[in-house]
Amino acid sequence: EVQLVESGGGLVQPGGSLRLSCAASGFTFSNYGMRWVRQAPGKGLEWVSKISSDGNSRIYADSVKGRFTISRDNTKNTLYLQMNNLKPEDSAVYYCARNTGERGQGTQVTVSS
Repeated sequence: EVQLVESGGGLVQPGGSLRLSCAASGFTFSNYGMRWVRQAPGKGLEWVSKISSDGNSRIYADSVKGRFTISRDNTKNTLYLQMNNLKPEDSAVYYCARNTGERGQGTQVTVSS
């Protein structure tokens, strides 16, 4: 059974930073591309970033480019999202997802002064 468990969310002031983690289990993590998606209140899912199975290819949505960094540690079966210079519009529930669609329960990120 595919399990994805996100952590690291919280309340942060504008301009602050957070690092999200996603612990994966139930499948061979290193075989799959992974992604982060988010959903703000009243809005649909928004793709944020994706990374190839070996970590060598990373792509970002224009809205987060230059501020967010996706990474992975295949020895720890863990996906990361480093978020810097956070803005109020980054507030959302953040989900990690396998490139086949499965995703975790999400972690809340709130950017507010």
